[in-house]
Amino acid sequence: MVEIVSPNHTTQVVQVETPAPVVETPTPVLETPTPVVETPAPVVEEAAEAPIEEAAEAPIDEVTEVPSEVVPEAPTVNGKEHAESVNETIDEKQKSLLEGPLSLKPSTRFRQMLARPGIVAAPGICDGISARCALEAGFDCLYQSGAATTASRLGQPDLAIATLNDFVQAASMVTSLSPSTPVIADADTGFGGAAMVARTVYQYDKAGVAALHIEDQVQTKRCGHLMGKQVVPVDEFLMRIRAAVAARDAIPGSDIVIIARTDSAQVLGMEEAVRRLKLAADAGADAAFIEGVKTKELLESTVKALAPTPVLVNVISGGLTPSFTIKEAEEMGAKIIIFSLVSAVAAVHGIRAAMHSLKKTGTDFSSAQGMDPRQFFEVMGLNDIIEFDARVGSTAFAEV
Repeated sequence: MVEIVSPNHTTQVVQVETPAPVVETPTPVLETPTPVVETPAPVVEEAAEAPIEEAAEAPIDEVTEVPSEVVPEAPTVNGKEHAESVNETIDEKQKSLLEGPLSLKPSTRFRQMLARPGIVAAPGICDGISARCALEAGFDCLYQSGAATTASRLGQPDLAIATLNDFVQAASMVTSLSPSTPVIADADTGFGGAAMVARTVYQYDKAGVAALHIEDQVQTKRCGHLMGKQVVPVDEFLMRIRAAVAARDAIPGSDIVIIARTDSAQVLGMEEAVRRLKLAADAGADAAFIEGVKTKELLESTVKALAPTPVLVNVISGGLTPSFTIKEAEEMGAKIIIFSLVSAVAAVHGIRAAMHSLKKTGTDFSSAQGMDPRQFFEVMGLNDIIEFDARVGSTAFAEV
């Protein structure tokens, strides 16, 4: 209550609310938070008188005073134990590559073949007929040549005319003929930038391809045994390899083999070619493919320089690389040898001779060499289909 004297000397009593005590009361709590943290009991006791302070201080109190047994202890990692565990995993994986039966998964099977003694020889196939002939001959790995596929599917030279879809469709057909047989497939430049390289890997993996190679030529590429080649800067080449590896690693369960190919030997020299492949291996490539190795000595020095990365050599009769035999290439240290045009060139010779003979004689009798239709279809898997048909209870092909 306050008395106020007015100008006419009369006194009035006015009731005035003074909030000062309310404001001053919590001041000590705000200015000295330490006692609240260190002595939580008083805070709890004053809760009824100062609910606002309780709400403000409760989170601090909870963080500070949580019993230690409530907080789970962070797992302790023993460096030695972790290293031993990792080493055991690696050892088991390496053991599976070196020992035991070959996997039915073609990419894993191919990795086993690379890890075990002996060279992997893969004849170049261009279509279903050539693939069947290669399997009939006993080859346990096939190579889908970009040049041969372009020629067979499109009737065109190897000048970057075939597309990703052309290659994938051809690969899907080939892998379906013998699902466990590894197929190495040409993937040219990856058909574009990083995103397109990734799409290429996805599509090849889905098609059942065991390994693919990506090169450092420009997009308007050509066969590696033709002149006038151009290559991209090393950084772009490495981007392609990194994109392929990252795409492979993003596919659950995929172990498709990434092979880095360089065509720079004829453009920038062997030293630069080897340097590029070393960098590609560092970027994650599983194997190295140096196109156009001109001598035995160069192949041997390349293998030595790139060790332990497996080296692939491409032999084309009349091309830049001498006609090494499978045995010779193995003795030089190569791990993979491919014969890109063996089927395509043979097809040209055989078909050309048959056509000329037909044109000249008016009959295909001589070119058929005694092979009747059934014998031809047997090469294409006729007996397998007849056996399957009977095994599932069908009689569709009981008589053929």
